[in-house]
Amino acid sequence: MSAKRVDAKVVMLGKESVGKTSLVERYVHQRFLVGPYQNTIGAAFVAKSVQVSDQVVTLGIWDTAGSERYEAMSRIYYRGARAAIVCYDLTDSSSFLRAKFWVKELQNCEEQCVIYLCGTKNDLVECDRSARQVDYHDVQDFADEIKAQHFETSSKTGHNVEELFRKIADDYCSSAFEVMSGEDPRLIGPEIVVGAEKVDRKLADVMLHALDVGGNVLGVADLSRPPPEGRGSGCKVRTELRESWLALGPEGLNVVLYCTEHHHHKERE
Repeated sequence: MSAKRVDAKVVMLGKESVGKTSLVERYVHQRFLVGPYQNTIGAAFVAKSVQVSDQVVTLGIWDTAGSERYEAMSRIYYRGARAAIVCYDLTDSSSFLRAKFWVKELQNCEEQCVIYLCGTKNDLVECDRSARQVDYHDVQDFADEIKAQHFETSSKTGHNVEELFRKIADDYCSSAFEVMSGEDPRLIGPEIVVGAEKVDRKLADVMLHALDVGGNVLGVADLSRPPPEGRGSGCKVRTELRESWLALGPEGLNVVLYCTEHHHHKERE
């Protein structure tokens, strides 16, 4: 008898430079990339399957941009998320305040989303206890208050990273989640969005390849212009992205690349 397959959308949230991408890299690829680092623009997607008893859970992980200028766009990605890993840097007290902001956002907009608080860069405080700027017990008290799980992790050493994602998969297969099979976690919200000041078709393909997505480019859209009328998947995504772009204001990126894995959704402008 084959294992039952279920999908779970997981979103990474938190202040820029807290180490969300490094956390995903450690979990999915078992590696720690040494800087210089580049901040995530828009969001990146990766998936990993986990065996839990008689089920195979595919965690579709959305790694969102932490910069406040992309805040409105980040809301697109956590819509429909089954779990949220809200990250803060153990050596940066302001990052915990930002984590509280994202918790409030989730509570207001995604009540069914299960929250996991994740302290990052544990290796730094293990080497130098004076580097800790966020007290463990303060976070644990907050976690108890909002009924969230709490982990302190290190992407460099791998400490507690596997345990964090394993807990999400285990919870998803338990009563902590309303298990829904048949969903593709990539297709809840826009599949991939990459921002850039200027993008042409060739560069769009290069950007997509660099992300190792393996999908089809739906289009390169200038969000400063209203999308064409239509009911296709591309029009729907562009409409949502334009709304987020308008919310970003004049500092927002005005060109995006979006794509899907499904060939029958392929559209060209």
